[in-house]
Amino acid sequence: MKPTFIFVSHADSGDIHTLGMAADGQLTTLHTLTLGGTLMPMAQSPCGRWLYVARRSEPMAAITLGIDRTSGALSKRGEAALPGSMAYISTDATGRFLFAASYPSDLLSVSPIGADGQVEQVQQQVPTGRHAHCIFATPSNRHVLATSLGGGQVLQFHFDAATGALTPNTPAAWQARPGAGPRHLRFHPNGRWVYLLNELDATVDRFTFDPEAGTLEHQQTIASLPANFAGEPWAADMHLTPDGRFLFTSERRSSTLTAFALDASNGAMTLLRQTGTEAEPRGFAITPDGQTLLAVGQVSHHLSRYAIDATTAALTLQQRLPMGQNPNWIEITA
Repeated sequence: MKPTFIFVSHADSGDIHTLGMAADGQLTTLHTLTLGGTLMPMAQSPCGRWLYVARRSEPMAAITLGIDRTSGALSKRGEAALPGSMAYISTDATGRFLFAASYPSDLLSVSPIGADGQVEQVQQQVPTGRHAHCIFATPSNRHVLATSLGGGQVLQFHFDAATGALTPNTPAAWQARPGAGPRHLRFHPNGRWVYLLNELDATVDRFTFDPEAGTLEHQQTIASLPANFAGEPWAADMHLTPDGRFLFTSERRSSTLTAFALDASNGAMTLLRQTGTEAEPRGFAITPDGQTLLAVGQVSHHLSRYAIDATTAALTLQQRLPMGQNPNWIEITA
């Protein structure tokens, strides 16, 4: 059985922690790699050999890290300049291109990845509406979706997997409701449904996805906030369990995780419950077996490990660990 490693990036202490997960789920901090700067979004290569992290402070760059698949230790292999402070990075399905979305610079970028796994110089920049926030390839690797939080859009692109080129689809974007603030997108494991978390009103939108056209069709909107919530929403992250039965979101002002059940016939969402968690849970992740949720708090500087009830999606706290300063992104080896 291959070991499971968890990587946590820290925006203020400028380091990445490697945690090991035992067969019973118990977590142990194994290594700390200090790189310096504001380290935030991360992405793994499809082959599992490389971890990429975006440094959001000057000099802004995509840093390539090698993963020791036996110990989980990370080693720096190189870095390549990025044209902005990136809120999100991901690779295409082949691992040959790195996508990035810049919130302050209002742009997307595409960088080649060499045969040695290292990110190379940016080859394309795409201007967006205000505050690009998320970008990733669709399951077929023929299209790319991205969000513009300030522009209130989900952008739709054709993607040439041979050259890495992005070209606008028709239509080029889906327009969200005023004040929604599209932030993060996730595909259902079946590849037919897409979910969108909106930061500014903390709602979730559900779409059907046309794999041939690469376009979205809106189906449902549902609120994720606790019933007694008062104030300005600040939704953050969203993940589905690998079996596609449950969807979870995080909200920073209430410091909660919200669980939804997904209808197996059409993907429709039903609100189940909220669970209090670490303060300002910007990032969380679900293990590949779907049994465990890990959440970090930006201002609590801790990680909480929860067991996910397979029937109700209820979260039960199992462990709490100190992290570095301002933990915000989690990657788990597959």
